[in-house]
Parts: sequence; structure tokens; C-alpha cells
Amino acid sequence: MSTESSTSPRITGLLHDWTDGDQSALAELVPIVHGELRRLARRQMRRERPDHTLQTSALINEAYLRLPGVRRMHWRDRAHFFAMAARLMRRVLIDHARGRRYLKRGGEARKVSLDDAGEIPARPGRDLVALDAALSELEVVDPRKCQVIELRFFGGLTVEEAADVLKVSPDTVMRDWRLAKAWLLRRLKGSPTT
Repeated sequence: MSTESSTSPRITGLLHDWTDGDQSALAELVPIVHGELRRLARRQMRRERPDHTLQTSALINEAYLRLPGVRRMHWRDRAHFFAMAARLMRRVLIDHARGRRYLKRGGEARKVSLDDAGEIPARPGRDLVALDAALSELEVVDPRKCQVIELRFFGGLTVEEAADVLKVSPDTVMRDWRLAKAWLLRRLKGSPTT
């Protein structure tokens, strides 16, 4: 029996206890899910630029700090928890990217003469803020396709796990995955999406 399948009922029970107000359940849950959250965070960070200032541990810690804000959620199971963790990590990365964009636009800037300026670094190829904006638009057009992207891309869930969370068939998840990726690609390239 795999660790995932053997801990899944325990995770679900702790999530339900936590939702019912048992704070000790969260303290017991954290060590059980920490390894998987670390893998999830590493997967997220591999998609970021190499010089990213947010580290894997900081991403996990920020997600933990945001968990109490979603305590009142009715947790269905382990997959639902990790889907929400992926969403929280996405929010942390977006907030971090927006903060860096603010700094690049002059927030807390110091004055430098043109002689001392040096070369301007190239802009990273992927823009997480643009992806977030596109996902927000997709969520309005088709919320389930947005959830599929969050679960698969940000959460690292398998097709079967995503299907279980969304209560649809794996074929539906694959179809939504392909259509959502195509929609996002057109949106990010500036083509009309409708």
C-alpha cells in the first residue's frame, strides 16, 4: 500500500476535525502533508526563473500562513486539500511577482546616474502576472477549465486526482486541459479568445 493511499483517510479526518474547530488537528496535519507540500512547492519553483528571490521553504511557509484563512472550507479529501494548497501557492507567487513588478516600476527605487546604470537586464520570458490575469479571465468564461489548470499545472495532480476533485471523468479533465491550454496560449500571445 502506498504512503499516499495509507495517509489519505487520516488526512481527510484531520481536515474535517480542523474544519470543526479542532486546532490540534492542524498541528497534527502539518507534519503529515509537509513532504508532499514541499514537492508541490519545488514543482512550482522549477517553473520560475532561475534567479527567483522566493525560495521553496518560503513558498511553503507563506502557504501555511494562509491556510487558517480557508479553515471554514468543507474539505472533501486529500486531493481537495492539495488542490487548495496549489491555489494558495499560486497566490503567493502572484503576490510576489506583483511586488517585484512594483519595485521594477520605481517603488523604493534609488537614483542612479546614467554613467553608473550599466546594462538593463532582459525581462524574463514568462510573466506570472499575465498568466494570472489570463486565468482570471478563463475563470469567468469557464470556471472548471480554470480549476483543471490549477489542479494539474499548479497542483501537480494527476488526471485521475483532478477528476476526483472536480467530480468529472478523466476524459473530461483531459479535454478541459487541452482546451484550457489552447485558450491560455492564445490569450497570452494576444490573440482573441472568443
